[in-house]
Amino acid sequence: MHRFSAVMVTLLIIAPALADHRFVVVKPVVEVEEEVYTFVPADNGAGPTWCSGAPTLVRMGETLFASGLETLPDFKPLHNVRWTFWKRDATGWELQQVDPKERTREPCPLVGFPDGRLLMSVNPTLVTDPERHAGPARPELLEFSAADAKQPPKTLSPAWDGDPPFAEHTYRFFGADAVAGEALMLNQISYSHKEWALLKRDGTWAAGKLMNVPSRPGDIHAYRPPYNLHRTNYGSVVLKDRAAYVTGCVSYANWDRAGEKELAEILEGKSARVQLGSLANRRRMMFTWTPDILAAPFREWVEVGSTMANGGWLFPGDLWVAPDGAAHVLWYEGPMPRRLRDERFPDIKLTHAIKHAIVRDGRVVHRGTLIEGGEGLADEIPQSIQPRFQITPENRLFALYYVSGTNSAANRVSENRLVELLPDGTPGTPVVVPLEHPFRMAFTATPRGGSPPSNLLDLFGVRVDGPPSTICYARVRMEYKAEQ
Repeated sequence: MHRFSAVMVTLLIIAPALADHRFVVVKPVVEVEEEVYTFVPADNGAGPTWCSGAPTLVRMGETLFASGLETLPDFKPLHNVRWTFWKRDATGWELQQVDPKERTREPCPLVGFPDGRLLMSVNPTLVTDPERHAGPARPELLEFSAADAKQPPKTLSPAWDGDPPFAEHTYRFFGADAVAGEALMLNQISYSHKEWALLKRDGTWAAGKLMNVPSRPGDIHAYRPPYNLHRTNYGSVVLKDRAAYVTGCVSYANWDRAGEKELAEILEGKSARVQLGSLANRRRMMFTWTPDILAAPFREWVEVGSTMANGGWLFPGDLWVAPDGAAHVLWYEGPMPRRLRDERFPDIKLTHAIKHAIVRDGRVVHRGTLIEGGEGLADEIPQSIQPRFQITPENRLFALYYVSGTNSAANRVSENRLVELLPDGTPGTPVVVPLEHPFRMAFTATPRGGSPPSNLLDLFGVRVDGPPSTICYARVRMEYKAEQ
């Protein structure tokens, strides 16, 4: 879309909101768009954005810090990448450090604190045989200094609950309480549970377990044998005064109209293990919490979203806990494969949506749809599998997502949009973020990772129109005022 057209659309869609004094009038101003680094795909199942729910970008005043990945060409998957550590100041982006000796599989999330500490969650492999593709690992935290980002980090070794069998697959969650100076990491153990470790403000550790989602009657796991627990992946964690809030999605092969009998018919004559894996998808969006991670266990998992009714899939976006304790959850929902729909379920519409829910004291008190498109609906299609929240210093909440397709004027669209959400979940009218290069996936400088609430929207990820092997950055200033 041309910039002139984008401006016109922005003006048109702001106008209806002017009469509602509960919302602010937002003008997103793009200040920076630039490439940061390129990478060679590691072919190990995990690229730089694979830790989608854990932060990799931290803002400290006018300075940004980010973690990245570099593929090691002399090593085979899976342990064939290493972390990189970046800084952006007034002179632009500069690589500060790379891991000098360890190898890993996954990206390494990053959080920060007002005192200038930066913590990176790492998971170096313990495998020394170059022919062995998987094996045990050693989760740690690396402590960097914002004042001297090129100084080698200090290694912090968590005191875990027992001797957990950590491996290269962590499905890692990581978050920080910037005010308290504490951090919480959760690493996956097979299909059973996550081990958590809390780095307390005095430098000591506490640890425990978060069990995965229990199976229900009729649930069919993606793989054999039929596990009794389903792991929660790609979610987020918020740590706030030692209350901990966790989201994640759960995969199933079955759904409401495809139980054991129907799946057997679909898979007739095919390898059950391989084909069940191909049919499985992330179908339930889950939430759990504890009011005090040191004194109370995590509560039972709560379902905040599901595509079990239509065979579609979903993916976590973001999590924010408001000052009143309400947890806001954001996620994407997409359709089942078109070929499967056409062959077996022709009555089901293929649709895409961005969803929002509010959970209070472990109970879902609001569910809403921010945008939905597809068959039988608008031709503007939300395709942001990882929509994000932006929180302002006044604790105003905005959601960011990507839209493509055709608008009501029959013009092609490809744009990021911002929409304000009131405390009760009511959405305002979206505005276009006039980026020359929209993002299809981006990390933000989020309070979950220790960055302060801000009117600067920092985006660090992959552009829609750029190569998937290039990580880019954009800075957008949110100018706004309450309508009088």
